[in-house]
Amino acid sequence: MHGVKKVLDKVLAAGCVALFAVLIATVSWQVFTRQVLDEPSGWSEELAKHVFVWLGMFGAALVFSERGHIAVDVVVRRFADRFQQVAAAAVQTAILAFAVLALVWGGTRLAAVAWGQSLTALPAHLGIVYLVMPISGLIIAFYALYHLALVLRRAEAPVVGEGPAEPNQER
Repeated sequence: MHGVKKVLDKVLAAGCVALFAVLIATVSWQVFTRQVLDEPSGWSEELAKHVFVWLGMFGAALVFSERGHIAVDVVVRRFADRFQQVAAAAVQTAILAFAVLALVWGGTRLAAVAWGQSLTALPAHLGIVYLVMPISGLIIAFYALYHLALVLRRAEAPVVGEGPAEPNQER
């Protein structure tokens, strides 16, 4: 699982960099056409909006890979290691459930409903925009399973900041 995670991290990071580059180019074009040419581009604003959504979802998945999201763990840190492990397992299980139910299942249904709707300024369908939900949901679900397995095997600290976030290869 660790090898798959490393490859997925690299692909996701490269995808985020590419999406960010597209976002910068699109917004720069929008500013240029609006301010210099005094004739705003119709497609660039819509593309930037949708690229931003994809970048946000993939960026959130990448941060989740590193367990970098905000966590209020001040109470959990005061308890014994066993309780911290149970709490971390419960959190990863809740995240897994959310990723599967809301993002994968709900996102798939939303994309299917919106698939026939055309975007106003782009030659694409609205379903493509919503397709990021099930894709990022699958990625987050994989990361949740990965971290859950590591926490249960005690190869990863249950509370980030008290040990390595990467799995302990010595065990």
